[in-house]
Parts: sequence; structure tokens; C-alpha cells
Amino acid sequence: MAKHSNSMWLTCHYEQPDNTVSDIAVQNMADGEWQDFELGFHQPAGFLIFTYAILNCQHMYMRLNATERGLELESADACIETLADDDWSLQKLHIRFEVRLKSGSPSPEDIEYISNRMQHCPVSMNLKEVPDSRVLLNFV
Repeated sequence: MAKHSNSMWLTCHYEQPDNTVSDIAVQNMADGEWQDFELGFHQPAGFLIFTYAILNCQHMYMRLNATERGLELESADACIETLADDDWSLQKLHIRFEVRLKSGSPSPEDIEYISNRMQHCPVSMNLKEVPDSRVLLNFV
């Protein structure tokens, strides 16, 4: 039975060239409200750090592969939702990206390529199979 749920939200702005991160903020849902998340030794729950690692890795691969495809990014919002069982094994992993473009127009092939590459980030490559897993990538 799944017991441990978590949500994180990432907001990022980019500079050109190469979609360099200019500003990034991460929040975690705690006690029914979004709270700032800062990676460090003060984090009480290792699973939050694990969740952040997945989100951060997915974001990095989205950004790098969008750059490779000639897309200039203005900003992005991303949300990760996880659900783990009593043994902390992931049962649900949903990640959504809403990416605002500065220039460029991704083809369906570009979106498929970027989405595929995101699954090859080192953190994702080391996950066990998650029964309910999906990544949605939307460019606007």
C-alpha cells in the first residue's frame, strides 16, 4: 500500500546563449502549502533529496537537449509528484514541464527526442521500474 506522497515545483529562467540558468527556485509541498526547498544537510528527509535529484536531472537534460535542438528557452515550470509504498519504493512518478520559448519552434520529432533523452539522465537510468511513470513536456 502506497503511503508516502510528495510534490515539488521548480521555476527557472534562462539566459542566452545556451539556455544558461539565470534564476531557479524549488519548492516542496509540506503541510498543505508550498515551502522553499534548499538542498543541504538541514533537510530532514532523505526522500526529499532523492525527489529533488530526479527533478534536477530531468530539468538538466530537458535544458541541454532543447539547446542541442536550437530552441532558446525563456522560462520553465516543472512539477514532480511521487508516491512510494511503506518500503519507500516508488509506485508513481509524474513529471510535467511547461517551457516558454524565447525563439524556435519544436517539431514533434524535437519534442520526442528531448523527452527520450530526458529518460537517459543518470538518476532516471538508475531508478527501478516505476509502475505509474510519465513525463509530459509542453512548449509554449
